[in-house]
Amino acid sequence: MKMISIIHRILREGKSFDDFRKAWFHTQGFGVPTQMHTVINTFNPREIISIGVMDIDEEKYAIPDLLKIDREERLASPLDDIVEETIVRHFGIVVAEDDFSKAESLTYLPPMVDGQETNVHEVLQALGILSEMITKSNMERDAIKNEEKNKSRGELLLEG
Repeated sequence: MKMISIIHRILREGKSFDDFRKAWFHTQGFGVPTQMHTVINTFNPREIISIGVMDIDEEKYAIPDLLKIDREERLASPLDDIVEETIVRHFGIVVAEDDFSKAESLTYLPPMVDGQETNVHEVLQALGILSEMITKSNMERDAIKNEEKNKSRGELLLEG
């Protein structure tokens, strides 16, 4: 299964792509084939778009473990001071790979990934499961962030 993540972030005023990259860059890899593409929006140079392509053999790797690696990276290197609060996230499963390289007429092909025809019904079922896993991971991340914020506020109150 190939998963795609597309995440849109807007740099805060005064922050640069270099600031973003240094904070965003992972210190731990995922252990599965993963390509990351970072894009600067043509029409808004403050918008940074991260596109991740992850090829997961579900028999070998547990998706929650992969989500945990990303969650821990973000908690260890938060982007809160670098990007605006609103972040747009898209996650999905690849249902078709098409090569439109040839400068000639193309023949329609059914949806396929890595030469295997896609069972869209199975993908739709997997999307529901994946959605639950991502939501759970995000809730865990947010709970930890809120706990850390509350702890910091409590320490500030004690100092004041």
